[in-house]
Amino acid sequence: MYTIGWRELINIYMGNQMTKLNNKFAIGCLVQWYEIEIIEEYIISLKKSLKNIKNNKNIIIDFTFVKNQDLEKINKSEMSMDMIQEKFINIIESFPQDINWRVTDELVTIADYRRWFNDYYCEKVDVLMWGESDSLLPKQTFEILDNLHQAVEKDTPKYLGFFGTCKMWDDSWKQIEHDDFTDKPFIEGDTENWWSVRYSMTIEEMDTINDKANDLNVQVVSPHKFNGCGLVISSEVIKSGENIPKSVFFIHEDSAFMWMTNKVLGNIPQYVIKNILLVHNRKHPKKRMYISGEEGIDKTDPGAQRRVHNWYQKANKMCEQNYKELFNPNYKSFTWEDVFDES
Repeated sequence: MYTIGWRELINIYMGNQMTKLNNKFAIGCLVQWYEIEIIEEYIISLKKSLKNIKNNKNIIIDFTFVKNQDLEKINKSEMSMDMIQEKFINIIESFPQDINWRVTDELVTIADYRRWFNDYYCEKVDVLMWGESDSLLPKQTFEILDNLHQAVEKDTPKYLGFFGTCKMWDDSWKQIEHDDFTDKPFIEGDTENWWSVRYSMTIEEMDTINDKANDLNVQVVSPHKFNGCGLVISSEVIKSGENIPKSVFFIHEDSAFMWMTNKVLGNIPQYVIKNILLVHNRKHPKKRMYISGEEGIDKTDPGAQRRVHNWYQKANKMCEQNYKELFNPNYKSFTWEDVFDES
């Protein structure tokens, strides 16, 4: 199926040769105000992924920065919103190319942003990619995705893509775990071992792992299995009417997207580059900063931080129920109004 040798692609990249992309991409990331201390690591990795691209105008970079406080409230004794916004703008303005970005006071969740991103950019580019504030992109990202799209678009124009991920909590994830991780043990609560889901990896550590690749191990996964961090979507998928349902307003947007893909398009190919790692630092200690009410809670446990808020307990439960009842014709979805209703 693949028209260009993967080994050739790796050799081109390892030789630091400049690459001209044949296709257009959009990568989008939502940044909540409390993620200000983690987002720079993502941006550094994004910049590295652009370094060897000749025509980087073929890559649209998008950010939405949310300073809304309907949910999390800022601890003003630790930081001001003006300082956070200024820091974000300074980081954004350091980009070597023009990017699309905006600041909003509206309540925007990851589900809202990714739904909009898919719809807005699907007619402007060939391939969409979901960025995430706690992720690190492989420096080979766009060379690989460009080559993949060239190889498969004729026979399978509607497809999903994913890079290898860390060791996950059960065997259902093995098909998308990185080759170096999948045979390692899952240890509950482990933050010390480099393969663990709770380990926070650096860009340098990721590069060391990825630089070992002499060829690309590209697998087709069936049935679909992914999370939202670094998901790759051919624009043809969104053009077909597939997207995140509006009833999924808070969590499970990635799982809902997967269900909707299967419902609308069936079991389209999901290509996984298993020996190139995309890092998801989901337990990073800087993931949730300066939030009132979360002082003193273990910052490597974002779940525990969230659970101190009553709104989170309600929103989590209601959105999860909406997700589970997506295809129930007799079910009426909850909304944010229900979350905030104190009657």
